[in-house]
Amino acid sequence: MQEILDAILAERFDDVGGLAVPDSYQAMTVHEDEAGMFEGIETRDKDPRKSLHLDTVPTPELGPGEAIVAVMASAINYNTVWTSIFEPVSTFGFLKRYGRESELAKRHDLPYHIVGSDLAGVVLKTGPGVNAWKPGDRVVAHCLSVELESPDGHSDTMMDPQQRIWGFETNFGGLAQLALVKSNQLMPKPDHLTWEEAASPGLVNSTAYRQLVSRNGADMKQGDTVLIWGASGGLGSYATQFALNGGATPICVVSSPEKAEICRAMGAELIIDRNAEGYKFWKDPQTQDPREWKRFGAKIRELTGGDDPDIVFEHPGRETFGASVYVARKGGTIVTCASTSGYMHEYDNRYLWMNLKRIVGSHFANYREAWEANRLIEKGLVHPTVSKVYPLADTGQAAYDVHQNAHQGKVGVLALAPEEGLGVTNPEKRAKYEAAINRFRGV
Repeated sequence: MQEILDAILAERFDDVGGLAVPDSYQAMTVHEDEAGMFEGIETRDKDPRKSLHLDTVPTPELGPGEAIVAVMASAINYNTVWTSIFEPVSTFGFLKRYGRESELAKRHDLPYHIVGSDLAGVVLKTGPGVNAWKPGDRVVAHCLSVELESPDGHSDTMMDPQQRIWGFETNFGGLAQLALVKSNQLMPKPDHLTWEEAASPGLVNSTAYRQLVSRNGADMKQGDTVLIWGASGGLGSYATQFALNGGATPICVVSSPEKAEICRAMGAELIIDRNAEGYKFWKDPQTQDPREWKRFGAKIRELTGGDDPDIVFEHPGRETFGASVYVARKGGTIVTCASTSGYMHEYDNRYLWMNLKRIVGSHFANYREAWEANRLIEKGLVHPTVSKVYPLADTGQAAYDVHQNAHQGKVGVLALAPEEGLGVTNPEKRAKYEAAINRFRGV
């Protein structure tokens, strides 16, 4: 492993293909025999630091159409939090179902799960049938894993019945020194970014692109008013940038003055601090308060000069969904994913049906959407939102931060990279965007 790292740090990328792939590597895992460790504990009190382990694991067999990547950096997403607290279900069920698909898929059915759905690194080895990538290529990966043996996925790969999220519904994820990916997950690493910066947008940037910009999502257009929940967070920070770049007007919902300042730094002007305003959309765990929906809607109209949102960018889920349906304009769109506050949504259907609103479900992105989202990063039109970076051994703490919402933007993780700030091969380009790249740092 040290020879691989030495070659990468010396930028001897052409030499990487001649180096042997190690028989084992270090990776962050959860263990199947610990899947019940948090039973009886409230969700918020479940601690990823107890369930995520730094283990030495054997390197998986490389199959056709696949690549092994030396991972320089990765990042934390909510799916790693869910995996680590075994909610809403243990991911070992996903791995077992995948393992039944084929002899090659059996590799994924293990008593440990290597987690992580982001990476930036260098291709070490490719399997048969891979022509677009070669050892030494600097890459990032999106997390869509598909088989494409069914006709259903050939107009939109997210519709493939064998669609899975790599590192969540498959094994051998990115929070590790090595990762196994399908070659059609790979995209070029933006050359002006460090390893940790390049790793961080992957899942959330692509998810926000499909959810807000793509015709498969809300199909945002110039002039739209877009309500964005958690606008300074991992997902919302990219939605805010897409809205601003696309000629829309974001209304950024945040939970503190510090988060409001981040949104202003991105260029947003209409901001609601939900804690300062004291919104309580639920009277108790079973009963919503429509008066609070109305008060929230009145605040939006006050900021916009009377406009209701054309699009509501939804991801908190249960806590906010009733309000989201209420405040969307007549004929408007509520586009939803994730449900980080709960999956069982409740809303008053009169406000949906009688006002001709639409609820659109959105999940990650197809390869084309992920490629376009990464291209915007490469062009310097959208920027990473890394606020803090941990070493691989401290992934549990990084996941805990995200679980407790004690973070801004994205939390990065160094895998093989020995320190932050490495991997930039176009410093002139970076200099143009330095302030925007760093605006989440240390917040």
